[in-house]
Amino acid sequence: MAATTHLVPLEEYLRASYRPDCDYIDGVVLERNLGQFDHSRLRAVILMSLGAHERDWRILVLPEQRLKIREGKYRVPDVLVISADAPRTPVIEQAPLLCIEIVSPDDRLRDLTERAQDYLAAGVPETWIFDPAEKKAYVYSIAGLHEALPDTILRAGKIELPLAIFAKL
Repeated sequence: MAATTHLVPLEEYLRASYRPDCDYIDGVVLERNLGQFDHSRLRAVILMSLGAHERDWRILVLPEQRLKIREGKYRVPDVLVISADAPRTPVIEQAPLLCIEIVSPDDRLRDLTERAQDYLAAGVPETWIFDPAEKKAYVYSIAGLHEALPDTILRAGKIELPLAIFAKL
């Protein structure tokens, strides 16, 4: 991931529109690795699968939404899920119910685990990490990182997502 060579004031980051959006860590704007076909397709499948249950589960599913980790630190998960009654602010400041990251070809699992640690620090109970190339999923929570079995249905409260979604790639 590339970073800017100069510090950017927080107010400037919050006003700026990056394409794609970037993380912000203590004055440094960090580009996120862009996905390719499998990354994009899997994100679409996840959004459609979870989005179909928004009303039943009383959730909102948001792609690439800025999330405040702490003052001076903002991340942009591939997908995040908030309660339907959560405040609808430009930047999410209340802990989401779930964050989802999708591995891009240039990503390292260690980097995604660091992101998941940030989400946990912000109050997110768990992060699901999907690797479309390997067709594997991982769950990061207070218990650490573990790989989900291929026939698993991931669950976070009422939210459910069967790993059979890999078949839709």
